[in-house]
Amino acid sequence: MAAGGSASRRAQEARRQERLLREQWQAARAEAHRWEAASEGEQRVAAQLLVLTERGWRLLVDRRWPGTRAANVDMLLVGPGGVFVLDVKNWRATPHIDGGRLHADGTDRDEHVRKLLGMTRAAEGAVASLGMSPVAVRPLMVFAGRRMDTTVGRVRLLGEHEVGPALLNEPRRLRPEAVRALGDLLERAFPEYEDSSVSNSSLERPPAHPDPADDGLFDIEGLRDAALEEALQTPIEQWMTFLHPDQLALVRRNWSGPARISGPAGTGKTVVGLHRAARLAQRTSGRLLYVTFANNLPRVQGTFLRTMSPAVADRVDFRSVHQWAQEFLRSRGVDVRLRGDKAETAFSLAWKHTGRGGPLTEIDPTPRYWREEVDYVIKGRGITSFEEYAAVRRVRRGPALRRAHREAVWRLYETYEELRVERGVHDFNDVLSLALAEAGKNEAPPYAGVIVDEVQDLSLVGVRLLHTLVGDAPNGLLLIGDGQQAVYPGGFRLSDAGIDIRGDRGQILRVNYRNRREILEAALAVVADESFEDIDGLRTSGRREVELTYEDGRVLRSANSTLADHDQALVEALRAHSADNLGDAAVLCPLNRAITHYQRLLTQSGIPVCLLEHYDGHPIQAVKLGSYHRAKGLEFKHVYLPRHDDHLTPSATAPETASERRQLAHSQLFVAMTRARDLLWLGSVRAS
Repeated sequence: MAAGGSASRRAQEARRQERLLREQWQAARAEAHRWEAASEGEQRVAAQLLVLTERGWRLLVDRRWPGTRAANVDMLLVGPGGVFVLDVKNWRATPHIDGGRLHADGTDRDEHVRKLLGMTRAAEGAVASLGMSPVAVRPLMVFAGRRMDTTVGRVRLLGEHEVGPALLNEPRRLRPEAVRALGDLLERAFPEYEDSSVSNSSLERPPAHPDPADDGLFDIEGLRDAALEEALQTPIEQWMTFLHPDQLALVRRNWSGPARISGPAGTGKTVVGLHRAARLAQRTSGRLLYVTFANNLPRVQGTFLRTMSPAVADRVDFRSVHQWAQEFLRSRGVDVRLRGDKAETAFSLAWKHTGRGGPLTEIDPTPRYWREEVDYVIKGRGITSFEEYAAVRRVRRGPALRRAHREAVWRLYETYEELRVERGVHDFNDVLSLALAEAGKNEAPPYAGVIVDEVQDLSLVGVRLLHTLVGDAPNGLLLIGDGQQAVYPGGFRLSDAGIDIRGDRGQILRVNYRNRREILEAALAVVADESFEDIDGLRTSGRREVELTYEDGRVLRSANSTLADHDQALVEALRAHSADNLGDAAVLCPLNRAITHYQRLLTQSGIPVCLLEHYDGHPIQAVKLGSYHRAKGLEFKHVYLPRHDDHLTPSATAPETASERRQLAHSQLFVAMTRARDLLWLGSVRAS
């Protein structure tokens, strides 16, 4: 076929679509003009929206606002793009935003924004019975005779010609049966005025080619189950729309002080945290801080929130705890000289002078273990005197230390501090301690709320710092995490940080939405015999009861006699993926040197790679590659763990710390395994 033939067909199709739109517009215009009680401006806007009813949208016009005597809602619109509450304005003066408030004709009109937000909250409450997240219900103010597209807080302001295209460009979030059920629900919750001249019966048009699967109405429970099933298939996109009722209750709850959400891996703790961040941003005037330990997660979480709720995304700061602390100190004029290499040299010299050959080598001759003691127990807890260190309970640290050993550790710590100060540098713990001291000064808190994800990975000083930003204010501090997924040595209790979680401010999620049964069973087998102490101080069995959503799943084990055979098996398994689903796969390694090895191997094999440290949450058709630590908070359909058991055997030279090392390695492997949704590949090298 000639090249011009294809172009001619596209032109004919474009003209056909134009004729169809014109016919739909003319019919919609005629329908709108029959609404005698509606203003001319409202008729014109309605004509724009009536075109959408030909494309699967449901339009409700002139509805009573529940809970009020006479107030009305101009329009409610439900469609593939979600639920929208519309307030139509036909003002003579052009509206504009001044100081974050709506103005027109020299007058503050912000009361119209507040009224629309009240209507939106009523709609949120109505659709909550179907498990619909409040971030999926959005307020629109539409101005007849104007051209505009801007925002004031959560409300989007559109002109009459912009509203139709804006809604058509919304990503698909609802299936036809959900649109129908939500429309019916809102029609009951927002009843029609008895004397309304607008006939709503004509505002839902059947699709030109009905889908037989769409016949019949869903009851509330049936729709909720169907929506949750779809959410499991495409989780990130559906975070915008449906949550399990238990999750939704936590998103909407008002807490009188600090709160905590815990639960086993895969129970949706981060999902709840992101939805709650969006909800709080919609309802507060201050900024919010969403913080975690890993420095790659904030980029990913920020991308997810912008996808879920773009109107408020710029009011939530996503940071790692050390990144935020450095920015905070710079803003206060505090000099920070973070040099990890020089700090490491200082510790090596301190170990050479006061550690090597001393009593500490009786327990563990490797300087790494004692560096962790200094980092996580002494400096991580903010201990400044030997008396305090001598009495402290060393959470999640294996061997008991006699007083002579603690004295040796303290000498090592003091020598390290002298050498570090002499070199004029800070380490990561110093950054948090400096920020805590600065934040403790009597100044207005910079945030209305703080959400801490993977809280079990933070140090005690880090938690104290974040608590200081908001104190015990209602809805101020939310801690999200699970002690079983701790991947760093040491630990703390919330009581040590002065945080009191009372009553229903401590919630546990128990339904796993990520892992299929076979994968979860394999992961739980790794930690089944290892109880753990959570940050609330309670000791919990390693094999916890969890309700599964997925069945089946695959766990593939590849045992090889040589490293070359092992690596070839990995490459062949990855090549089985089509080019358009490579982004669903991740290769995770326990050590950085293994990451370097597999980056080179996959690249040479023609398999595209995206390092987790560069991943920002946007889809990319490349295999994700990174460490177990950087994979925290993420999930993938297919996870590959090469040489997964290499680091599970502790060094024979340190039997006193072997149990602690083994448990930490098992926890890290457990985290890596539970990143997998559908397939888990476990590679190993067993020399003959």
